[in-house]
Amino acid sequence: MPSMMTDASMIAARAIYKRFGALEVLKGISLEVKKGDVIAVIGPSGSGKSTFLRCLNRLETIDRGSIEIEGETLATTGADGVCRYAPDAEVQRICRKMGMVFQQFNLFPHLTVMQNLIEAPVTVKRMSREAILPKAEVLLHKVGLLEKRDSYPSRLSGGQKQRVAIARALAMEPDILLFDEPTSALDPELTGEVLRTIRQLAEERMTMLVVTHEMAFAREVSTQTIFMDDGEIVEARPPAELFAHPEHQRTRAFLEHML
Repeated sequence: MPSMMTDASMIAARAIYKRFGALEVLKGISLEVKKGDVIAVIGPSGSGKSTFLRCLNRLETIDRGSIEIEGETLATTGADGVCRYAPDAEVQRICRKMGMVFQQFNLFPHLTVMQNLIEAPVTVKRMSREAILPKAEVLLHKVGLLEKRDSYPSRLSGGQKQRVAIARALAMEPDILLFDEPTSALDPELTGEVLRTIRQLAEERMTMLVVTHEMAFAREVSTQTIFMDDGEIVEARPPAELFAHPEHQRTRAFLEHML
């Protein structure tokens, strides 16, 4: 199937609809993410931000619309109105292009920090331990936690757990990172160390989509800020413009409440 995306596009979501029972959570969301973009997604709780993120890597299935990742079709809706996904093996391969960092870390409690990092590359990508260990050490050094390599998650602070989760996502060598409220489970003093790590990735031109309630981070680090409300993208603009001169009343009201 021919791609509708430009060469440098990493994600193209077109007219995404999603409902849970009678509740329509996404109402025709469209978004294009280009290589090196850092997209911050802001908005009130219940606006569909996390659901949209989970639809991109098929943790949730969409009812209607199309999703392409780096020009490959993950899901598309035919003329009959039925949404169809690529075969399972294709879906898994396409979704491996994306790493996901969750609100609640999701580390394996029975594995050490190092074991958490190498588990997926060894089991999913069939890499040897010898091949992945040096890369894992580099990643732990990158997030400032090499000295914790043999610690178990229960011995780490929340901020350390989230930095390990970021390193674990990077161990799969994804082209895109998705962050679902990466600091919302953290105390304010631990939030900064996680945001510093994400900021460093932004400086390295990692393509990222970050659902966040950290307005200063969105304003300083994102290349584009998206305001979602009630299952729709209300505004999508460069952060300097959106924060200084929001066009929509819903955006203004939200920012006045948050800032």
